[in-house]
Amino acid sequence: MEFTDEQLKRYSRHIVLEEIGETGQKKLLNARVLIIGAGGLGSPAAMYLASAGVGTIGIADADEVELSNIQRQIIHSASDIGKAKVRSARETIEAIDPDITVKTYRTSVTSENITELIADYDFIIDCTDNFTAKFLINDACVTAKKPFSHAGVIKLKGQLMTYVPGQGPCYRCIFKEPPPEDAVPTCKQVGVLGAMCGVIGSLQAMEAVKYIVGVGELLTGYLLVCDGLTMEFRKIKLPKNTSDCPVCKAVSAII
Repeated sequence: MEFTDEQLKRYSRHIVLEEIGETGQKKLLNARVLIIGAGGLGSPAAMYLASAGVGTIGIADADEVELSNIQRQIIHSASDIGKAKVRSARETIEAIDPDITVKTYRTSVTSENITELIADYDFIIDCTDNFTAKFLINDACVTAKKPFSHAGVIKLKGQLMTYVPGQGPCYRCIFKEPPPEDAVPTCKQVGVLGAMCGVIGSLQAMEAVKYIVGVGELLTGYLLVCDGLTMEFRKIKLPKNTSDCPVCKAVSAII
């Protein structure tokens, strides 16, 4: 493919980057990324991927925009209150770059639809806010051999890790099972700083871009933890417990 004059101008800061260049930008334009959750994490992730020129972006979310969302979910604005989040997100992405293909799925992820949702995408970004969805996304991605980025935020803290098939532990390798209901407080109960969502969601977008372009070191085998109060980042080496993980063990048995 050849760049148009508009694309050369739009992506000029990428094209002059040694790590991306024309070849990397073409990879981005041909890439397909699914973002599950159009909230605090999904907002910056989607906007930066759109700005980066990821050719096809999928957005899955069942909710509508509420006033309390605006504090951190920057892909939505006050005029979007009452609108489906996937519609609001699509409109924002199309305003950033009208040439991007946006596919919307107004649904929560379930065991019935997760396999079909992720099937056509090169990279999955988990921006959900509950453990049931996170384990569901992990198990489906591991089984389908799909790379994905996990992240979570609460109060002024955040964490993320990246899974690439055959290169590191999955989410279930580390956390085993979802915690008991009500064992972990929610952001609605204890709050979350909007800017922390921006930091972690942007890092998820960066992981997706690096994976697509094939540059740098991904957070495979590591958990990156950020404390916004102290501005400390810790990169924790994770063990790969394939033998103890029922999902990885099942996939290995098939191979």
